Amino acid sequence: MQDRYVGDIGDFAKYGLLRAISEGRNLGMAWYLHPDSGPPGDGRHTQYLKQSKEWRPLDCQLFDDLWKIVDRKQRSIAAVQERGILGDAIFADEPLDMENVPVRCRTNWRRTWFERVKETLADCDLVFADPDNGIIPEEKFSPTRKSSTKSISVGEARDLAKGRTAVIYHHNTRRRGGHRKEIRHWMSELPGCTSAWYWRRRSNRTFFIINPDNRMESQLEKFAGRWEMCGKLLRQ
Repeated sequence: MQDRYVGDIGDFAKYGLLRAISEGRNLGMAWYLHPDSGPPGDGRHTQYLKQSKEWRPLDCQLFDDLWKIVDRKQRSIAAVQERGILGDAIFADEPLDMENVPVRCRTNWRRTWFERVKETLADCDLVFADPDNGIIPEEKFSPTRKSSTKSISVGEARDLAKGRTAVIYHHNTRRRGGHRKEIRHWMSELPGCTSAWYWRRRSNRTFFIINPDNRMESQLEKFAGRWEMCGKLLRQ
């Protein structure tokens, strides 16, 4: 996650999903907060906020809150937290920034950072992980590389989901076989991942839901039906 993405259409999808499934649960946000970086145009997909007739009915309060954040140029996770968009959620918002960490120290730094995230979210029965780029295989994950700060390893995703429900963000790639095959692959790599919500508008992304109970499965069905114009719920 980067501050400059706050309020874009992907953010609207993310919070819409979490608001639909977190009622009665202790939600925890593992932001995987990364300093703003990348192409200048990233985070530009806010035109939906000018199309209220199409988008606002999906979640009126959420739409209005994000519109205010973008309009007032307050795009940051701090603004999301302060506005209460996610209710009483617990936030693990320590930046994942290794810019000034010596290469030889990065593996240990990443490990201790992740342990602090888990400690912060220990009492949460629903956690959401929000890495910029999403999931990466263990064999390609290397904390010594700056690029890994934008990803969550399969091991970290599994660890966050132990004994509770977890939702893991993934930015779909150009993996051979297309997005559907990519989604099936990651579902098979995440034990307990029975559902995935595939967002198909603008930049494609998938939210993997691990260890959902029956109540959440029902909430997901209702959510997917209401948001069917822009996403599809896939089952294992």
